[in-house]
Amino acid sequence: MTCRVLKLARQPYYRWLDTPVTGAEFEEAYRANALFAAHRDDPEFGYRFLADEARSTGAVMADRTAWRICRDN
Repeated sequence: MTCRVLKLARQPYYRWLDTPVTGAEFEEAYRANALFAAHRDDPEFGYRFLADEARSTGAVMADRTAWRICRDN
């Protein structure tokens, strides 16, 4: 019923329902949370400092990854 109302095909919906969150999406969400926590503590610093702070808490990421996550969020 919902797929018909939203005009979505059923097969992709049920495929998504089997694996709603991929490992890469979960890892990126974990990194984004670490960057957000570092930003909450020191909001005036840039992405390199935020990446260093996130790495000190155990979130492994490159500066470029931190920049991309900060840009997208």
